[in-house]
Order: sequence, then C-alpha cells, then structure tokens
Amino acid sequence: MLEMTQPGRGPASAKAKGSVFPVSAALVVAIVLCGALAPETVGDVFSAAQAWIMDRLGWFYLLSVAVFLFFVLYLAISPHGQVRLGPNHSEPDFSYGSWFAMLFSAGMGIGLVFFGVAEPIMHFTTPPLGEGGTAEAARAAMRITFFHWGVHAWAIYAVVGLSLAYFGFRHGLPLTVRSAFYPLIGERIHGPIGQAIDVFAVLGTVFGVATSLGLGVLQINAGLAHLAGLPESLPAQVVLIAVITAMATISVALGLDAGIRRLSIFNMVLAAALLLFVAAVGPTVFLLKALVQNTGAYIDDFVTRTFLLYAYEPNSWIAGWTLFYWAWWISWSPFVGMFIARISRGRTIREFVLGVLFVPTGFTLVWMTVFGNTAIWLHLSGATTAVSETVAASVPLALFTFLEQFPLSLIASALATLLVVSFFVTSADSAALVIDTITAGGTEESPAWRRVFWALLTGAVAAVLLFAGGLKSLQTATIASALPFTIVMLAMCYGLLKALRMEALRTAVRQAPSLAVMGGTGAWQRRLHTILHHPSRAEVMTFLDEVAAPGLEAVARELRARGVEARLLREEDRLRLVTSPGEREEFRYGIRARGYALPSFAFFERAAEADDQRDRYYRAEVFLLEGGQDYDVMGYGREELIADVLAQYEHHLNFLHAAERVG
Repeated sequence: MLEMTQPGRGPASAKAKGSVFPVSAALVVAIVLCGALAPETVGDVFSAAQAWIMDRLGWFYLLSVAVFLFFVLYLAISPHGQVRLGPNHSEPDFSYGSWFAMLFSAGMGIGLVFFGVAEPIMHFTTPPLGEGGTAEAARAAMRITFFHWGVHAWAIYAVVGLSLAYFGFRHGLPLTVRSAFYPLIGERIHGPIGQAIDVFAVLGTVFGVATSLGLGVLQINAGLAHLAGLPESLPAQVVLIAVITAMATISVALGLDAGIRRLSIFNMVLAAALLLFVAAVGPTVFLLKALVQNTGAYIDDFVTRTFLLYAYEPNSWIAGWTLFYWAWWISWSPFVGMFIARISRGRTIREFVLGVLFVPTGFTLVWMTVFGNTAIWLHLSGATTAVSETVAASVPLALFTFLEQFPLSLIASALATLLVVSFFVTSADSAALVIDTITAGGTEESPAWRRVFWALLTGAVAAVLLFAGGLKSLQTATIASALPFTIVMLAMCYGLLKALRMEALRTAVRQAPSLAVMGGTGAWQRRLHTILHHPSRAEVMTFLDEVAAPGLEAVARELRARGVEARLLREEDRLRLVTSPGEREEFRYGIRARGYALPSFAFFERAAEADDQRDRYYRAEVFLLEGGQDYDVMGYGREELIADVLAQYEHHLNFLHAAERVG
C-alpha cells in the first residue's frame, strides 16, 4: 500500500534536511584532502577496486543498463505513460526548445566536444577485434561510438530523473534522491537512511562533475595554447578553473530561468553553428550517407551490443570502454537525473521518456557522425593522418588539430574553445543547483549563498585534483562508486513501478464522476442556464462562499461526529476538505476558481452582457489528492455538491480496500 506524505512533514524530515548539508560538505573536503595528500595511495586502492569490479561484475553493469532501458521504454508505451509528473492540471515550466537545450547541456555537453573526434579515431585505429585503419574498422568504430553515446546513457539518466520527478511533483515528497525509496522504506526516508542516500548522491555529483570539469579545463588549456600560446601547465589550468568557476557562480546566482536556461540555449546555438560549419566545409555528401548508414547499423546491432561481453573472445577492451562508460553514466546519474527532474515538472511520463531518450540522442548521433566520420575520412582518403597521430599523443588537442584541416581554422578553434567554456559553466552551475536542492531537503527556493558555495566548492575540487595529480584517482573512485548506486537504481525501478501500479489501481476503482441531477421546480431550465452561462470570477467566489463552503463544512462536521478527523481549509480562491491528514487514509476534495479565455462560441452571451467587456470566465473545478479532475461544479446546489463529495469519498475507500487486497 502506498500513500504519500507532504514535503517536510514532521520532525524527522526537518532533521534530515538539516543534516545533509554539513555532512556532505565535510566529507567532500575530507576526501579531497586525502586525494591531495596521498594521491598515489588513494589511486592504487581505487584502481584495484575498479579492476576487480570490471573483471568480476561487468556482466552486472551490462545487464542492469539493459534493465534500465527496457524499463523506461515499457513505461512510455504502457498506460502509465499518461501519468503527469505533477498534479493532473499542471503544465510544463519550460518550452520544448528550452527543455531540450537544458537536457543536452547538462547531460553530454563537455563529453561530446572532448570525445567527438577522439573516440571514433581510437576505435578506428585500435578496434576490439580485427585490423585497424581499414574500411571495416571505420564502420565498426562508428557503430561502437553510437552505442556508447546513444539511448543507453540517457536511459540511465531517465530512471533517476523520472523517479525523482514522479515522487517529488506528483506526490509532494522532497525533490531528493531519498524520496524515490518511499514505496520501499516509507517514513524512514526522513531519518538516517534517507540522509545517507542523499549524502551519497551529493558525493557522486561533486566528484563526477569535478572530474569532468578537469577534462574540460584540459581541453580549454589546449585550445588557448593553440590559439594564443598559453602554456599547458597546472598553474594555467588552476587559473582557468578559477575564472570559469566565477562565471558559473554568477550564472547559478541568477537562478534556473535567468541563468542556466539562457546559457543552455546559447550552448545549443554555438554547438549547432560549429556542427554546421564542419558539415559544410567537410565531406558533406559522405557525411549524409554515413549518418544514414550509421543509424541503420546502430539499430541493427542494438540488441546484440546491449548484451555483448566478448565472453568467447576475452579481452580488456570491454572493461576499458563499454563497462567504463556504463559505470561513468551511472556515477553521473544523481546529478543529471536530478537536474532533468527539476526542469520536467508538468510533462507526462511518455513525453518525458521519449524526449529524454531520443531528442538528445539524435543530436549526439549527428554530432558524432560529423566530427568522427570526418576525422576517419581524412585518414582513409589519404588527406592526412595528423588527427590520428594527435589522438594517440594528446586527446585534448585532437579537436584543434582536426579543425586545422579546414578553412577558417582559427575562427573555428576559437568557437570550439568558447563552446567548451560554455559547457563547463553550464555543468558547474547545474551541478551547484542540484547539490543545493539535495542538501536543502528538496527546497527549490534556498538562499543564493548556498548555491554559490557549491559552485565554488566544485571548482575548488577540480583545481585541487589537478594540482595534486589526483584527478585520475578520483575519476577511478567515481567509477567504483557506480556499483552501489546501480543497486540503488534497480531499487528505484521497483519502487516507481510499485507506485505507478497503485496509482493505476486508484484510477480503476474510481468511476468517472457523474454530474448531479438537479431537482425541483424549473430544474431543466436551471441546468440549461448552467451549461450556457460563463460565470465571472465574482460569481464563482460567491458560489464558494454561499454554497460550497457550507456544504463541505457540513460533510466535515458529520465525519468528525463519526470519529473521522476532518477539516475544511480555505485559501484565497479555493476550498479543500481533508480527512485523516498525513495518514494512509487521507482524502482530499477541493474546489478552486480557475479562469479561462472566453470562447468564441459564447457570442450570444456577449451580446446579452454588452456592458461587461470581460474576456475571461471561471469554473469551480474539483481537484483531489492527485490533482485536477477537469469537471466543474458551478451551479450545483448544496445537496448536489455533497452527493459529489460522497461519491468521490466512496471511490477513495474502494481504492483503499482494493489496495489492501493486492498488498
């Protein structure tokens, strides 16, 4: 049986909310100091742990990622896909364009720029099987690259994001990782277990982002060295981190809409400009053919590669690439999943899954084709092997050597460097926003100084790791930490499915509300008036005051007389009857005044009300625990309204009875 509580309810919640911030901050500082003071020792420990995990439990990673992918696809095509991430009447906070831009920037930005040229070339020159540098190796390289950067990665993010958005926005639980475990551990999410889950998510986010920012600053340094002769050195990289972290701090202080959303759109425009430039000056026709063929090969190999472990031809390639990527995406999932959840309120599960899986993946596959296939074409056509040689020597420099092969290379390199900086800033400010949300117990409106603190601390972590030579050690540690979080994600899938089945059961036992039948003299004329009339806000407020409030209070009074805790709550434009608040039997019946644009078919009423130039009308809409029900009770009499309340209450009790039977 699953019944949700409200965010921050009770002392346990307040305690958990207050403990996560100091514990997380202290652990981050302690771990960084260990990595800085003894990087070799820490690196040896985590390298040994990673090697053992990859050798013994690689099959578990591969199988788990397959479960995540097929699980979210099932939710999208099943009836659960119609469930909204928020109340039934909620609407998305962001347009599709802004939503897609933020998804892409937070999830893959720096990685695509860093590996867009390098990874296809590495698979091309040193494939897992067969001879490198051939046409067959080129085809295999793009199939592997597509697989690593395709829907599997986004399915991992979707599991975490969907679970957090569902429990946070649909059921009013805190927007933190622990809330996904409510179906499994109940109120204990507000205690030490919940705190531990959130602290672990914070650590994974800080170090996952810090290591990626370290990779990003290496490429920025390489770009500035290529453009302006800036030395490639640790001091220069630390200065770059400080400057760019300051930019991220400004962005995160501005907030989600003014800072991160606009910067994400800028990222997409910049990335699209660089993409179109390379496609235009490169082998355009070849790239179009390659994109079609790569996509077909990706689809053709999809199931085989999903479960491919090279069990019959053992080699270390699978651990160094596919399993490494799966673990890396999992280690990033608390950050990206939380951010995706934060920006996805109001969308349906189907809309969420299809958008998160396929839109960023589509752009990613185009990007990898344009940059990766062009780099391979330069080698195969005999034009130059400079890019392949640079990848073998310095991956951060590969993109700039690649751009040197085309006209306007200086401008293109400057654009690429600006793009990496922009993605760097977006990742840092998005991470600060996510970490702050977790440590604030899911509160979206926390003090700006806390967001600034986490932005600065993340930048400081990246700087310390680079300066102490511990970046590789912490990257390895992040990968090793993916193992326990894989188990956490499998539990998330089970909890989300359990909650959705309970919601489907609730819907099944609740019949569609039947409109009350008006009785008495002139009943049908009053009914016709209700159908044709488009009330003003003042009329609906009068209905709430004179009909709805007395009727709901009468029901509350009768329930209390029968031993059921019930109360009537009044806000500015709504009434809410609540029974057994905070318990599994909690029931809500609310009525709110909701405005709409006056429809064009109301021309006859406009003529009758010539002196009333209003362009809006209002409905007295019913909402229950799960949100708006899309029907209007304006015009009901007191007894008719009470009949509707009792009908909904009876449906609620039927649901509780059915839920008890299914366990």
